[in-house]
Parts: sequence; C-alpha cells; structure tokens
Amino acid sequence: MLVSLFIPCFVDQMTPQVGMAVAKVLERLGHSVEFRAAQTCCGQPSFNAGYWDEAREVAIRAIGVFEGAEAVVGPSGSCVAMMRVFYPQLLAGTPHETAALDLAARTFEFGEFLVEKLGVTDVGARFPHRVTYHDGCHGLRELRIKEAPRKLLGAVRDLELVECDEPESCCGFGGLFSVKFPMISTAMAEVKGGSLARNGRDYIHSRGPS
Repeated sequence: MLVSLFIPCFVDQMTPQVGMAVAKVLERLGHSVEFRAAQTCCGQPSFNAGYWDEAREVAIRAIGVFEGAEAVVGPSGSCVAMMRVFYPQLLAGTPHETAALDLAARTFEFGEFLVEKLGVTDVGARFPHRVTYHDGCHGLRELRIKEAPRKLLGAVRDLELVECDEPESCCGFGGLFSVKFPMISTAMAEVKGGSLARNGRDYIHSRGPS
C-alpha cells in the first residue's frame, strides 16, 4: 500500500522525529510512504476559534493535496479528527461535500491504521518499563479509538501496561480551550496529573504529541 503521511504542524516544527518514526515503521512493514509537501495546517485552530470560513479554505486545499491518495495517515488524534469528522461538517451542502467524505474515509490515525486497517499489533518493539496510556479526547471521543493503542502496547516486549484511575478524563488542554478558559483547564490538568501520579508508572504514552 502507498501511504500518504499527514504531518501536523506541531510534529513538523517541534517533534519531526515522530513523523520519521511513523514512516520507518510503515516501511518496515512493507509499505511505501510518500510525503506531499504542499500540505499545510489542518485548519483546526481557525475552526476552534469560530473562523469557519477560513477553516473551509484550509479544508478545501487539503482535499486537493490528498486527492487520489490510497490512505492518509497521521500521528495525531486531533488533526485526524479534524479531517475525518469536521471537514464533512464544514463542507456539508457545498460542492466539496462528496470529496470531504471521500477523504474522511481514507484518513486514519497511525495506531488505528496499524491495528484496524493493516491488522498489525506487534511491530517488533521492546520497552522494559511500566507504562500508562493517556487517551487524548479527540482520539477517544471523536475517532472512537480506545483499544487499538492498548493492543499495540500490549504486544511490546517487556512492557507492563498499567491503567490510571482516571483513564478517560480530559487533560484540560483542548486546543484553544486552554487559552480561553485557563483556570478550568488548569483544574482539569490537576485532576488528570494526580491520577497519573498515583499509579507508579515510569512513562506516559499518548497518541502522538497532541
């Protein structure tokens, strides 16, 4: 399969090694990987801020960039949710609605793609530590992804997966939510942070750096 990488802005600017690792895993599994350099931000900041006309322009551009791609895969629950869930909503009733739905059907979060599309749970990894998995809200609530990352972690050699007592609580970030409502965001982060601190894990893993 030819996989088109969708690399979110924060991965591109802050953690490019994440994108490189995604490509490496896919290639090791026998798939071809391409990066379409014309891609830009998914438009989520504009969408979250209420600038839907501007977000539509970004969505229409993304649809053109990924036209004909066999599969579009990104290491971010929030950005994939923007493309798969909110592009069709933004473009409903427009000439681009069908194309938005088509792109949504071909767009996957990386871990979801491995487990649900490729049927892969063991990528040959080893990590001898106690690990807690944090469910990001967009992945859990918009994409309905819960078991796939746990299946991948469960197959990592010498890794002990331990759940915290607030596994589905929001971390409080929520994109612009943390900017608009900093006090609420901080209180939510304290709840989640306390939960993570109580379970004796060595590392916290999440679905990409979003």
